Amino acid sequence: MEKNELCLTFHSLNEAYERRLRTPESVVGEVHRRIEQGRAGGQNAWLHVRELDALLADARAVMLRKSSGERLPLFGLPFGVKDSIDVAGMPTTVACPALARVPDESAPVVRRLVAAGAIVVGKNNLDQLATGLVGVRSPYGVPVNPFNKRMIPGGSSSGSAVAVATGQVSFSLATDTAGSGRVPAAFNNVVGLKPTRGALSMRGVAPACRSVDCCSVLALTVGDACAVMEVAKGWDEHDPFSRPEFTELSFIPRAPAPPWRIGLPLASQLEFLGDHQAQEMFAASVDRFRALGCVIVEVDFAPFLEAGKLLYGGPWVAERLVIGGDLLARRSDSLLPVIREILREAQRYDALEAFTATYALAALRQKLRATWSRIDALVVPTTPTIYSVDEVLANPRTLNANLGRYTTFANLLDLMAIAVPAGFRPDGLPAGITLLGPAGSDAHVAAIADAHHRKLGGRLGATKCEVPQGSEPTAVVQEDRVRLAVVGAHLSGQPLNGELTATGASLVCATRTSPRYRLFALPSQSPPKPGLIRAPDDGRGIEVEVWQLDATAFGRFVAKVQAPLCIGSIETADGAWVHGFLCEAHAIQGAEDISEWGGWRAYLQSRRGGA
Repeated sequence: MEKNELCLTFHSLNEAYERRLRTPESVVGEVHRRIEQGRAGGQNAWLHVRELDALLADARAVMLRKSSGERLPLFGLPFGVKDSIDVAGMPTTVACPALARVPDESAPVVRRLVAAGAIVVGKNNLDQLATGLVGVRSPYGVPVNPFNKRMIPGGSSSGSAVAVATGQVSFSLATDTAGSGRVPAAFNNVVGLKPTRGALSMRGVAPACRSVDCCSVLALTVGDACAVMEVAKGWDEHDPFSRPEFTELSFIPRAPAPPWRIGLPLASQLEFLGDHQAQEMFAASVDRFRALGCVIVEVDFAPFLEAGKLLYGGPWVAERLVIGGDLLARRSDSLLPVIREILREAQRYDALEAFTATYALAALRQKLRATWSRIDALVVPTTPTIYSVDEVLANPRTLNANLGRYTTFANLLDLMAIAVPAGFRPDGLPAGITLLGPAGSDAHVAAIADAHHRKLGGRLGATKCEVPQGSEPTAVVQEDRVRLAVVGAHLSGQPLNGELTATGASLVCATRTSPRYRLFALPSQSPPKPGLIRAPDDGRGIEVEVWQLDATAFGRFVAKVQAPLCIGSIETADGAWVHGFLCEAHAIQGAEDISEWGGWRAYLQSRRGGA
């Protein structure tokens, strides 16, 4: 990077502010100049940019807040907002003129970022109705891929990715339903973090498929994306899809000490559509994980692919009629032909198909539990290949679907995902990979993704800035880790599992106790809870999951455990002893002995079957 060039990574800006080399006023001035230069060149990344005077006023206001002692974790960081997310006083168009409106109030996620000291610069271009992975479906022009103007920028958060990649903002708030925040990250050499669904409020965000929509962040580094999420997260009682169990979810990258277990699809399940450069770049990324000391574990990718087909090839596409159905009925010319075609097809689904698909998805989620017990994260190519703008315009539906092979399943399966750069192909285009993990594993998976990005090195986006190599730790390695066995409501998929994952805990394994325990269904507990009792002379092996969390988080977690449950020591089937949930003996008086079922989940299943 040239000595005087402004780099917009959080570390660079914070350092410049602390050393008084820059002020928020000078930064927004430079940002505004860069954006106007890009707009004059037909870059098409922005649909609305605030006037320079307004940006300077915000910069002065945030400086005053800082000088008064207010804690501002995102002090002076300029950011963009995808134009499907409300910002007070700015048009929200969803790239559809007929739906344009000017909200009086910003979305809660935007308000949280501004409260933390970040400065809204404007609204970014996108695929119409946030429908598409290609980035060419906007009536306001196609955002230009900064590495080759002939190639697509990726979508639907196309403008957001281009703005970040070209150094116009520090980050952009976007959305990701089917890969909209990950595909453009790959094509623009930036980071795209799609968090655990429900951790961020979706109020004030135009719906795509509302039941699986998710806010996301595009940034230059993993640490920057996580810092935004740490501020933006929070339960929203007015958002029916907000999940209170993830209120305390941490996004600060941290993971247990390596070696990490990296899941890899079977070779026969990896598809690159004849793109040998993409295939070679992914193979190099897997080798990079090996160089980091990771253990590569092959997994069956078929259930993920089956789930992914349900999003656009199943009834969930009918949710897109919520925002576009009225325009379709009125035959509005505001809808692009490809969007109109998608909405027409969405009308054919009925309630029976919706329920049938829901059952199929539940079966796939259940099938994948064993997979997640074997790995710390799953790595896939972000896309099989990349296309030119002309190729996509000539065949919009098929090529768009091709790009979603490794992305569309994530929200349906309740996974978090983070897309990170994987280097540059021989043809000069960037490649990308995505790491995925179960809901609540954001901090753990982010640490692994960060390690890969730092190992790769090189430039950030299309800027002259380089991947930092010492300003932040690759991962916060937790040497002081505690293993905890859970037996009931904290098991994966059970009502209180979020309390555990929110601490940053990671699943070590699913196993059983030694054959010296009995399990009881405790009466008058909400949600229903089991009680585990040691019974050396008449016991059985009971299903448990062993989780790992740092000592501080363990202390906070244990402090919330209420009688008659307590934390003691449990012997597992392999003879090891771990901390775990036990029950005070008096509480099993009159309780139902359910040991014969072998575990809490089997018992609950028997009750549902009996009903």
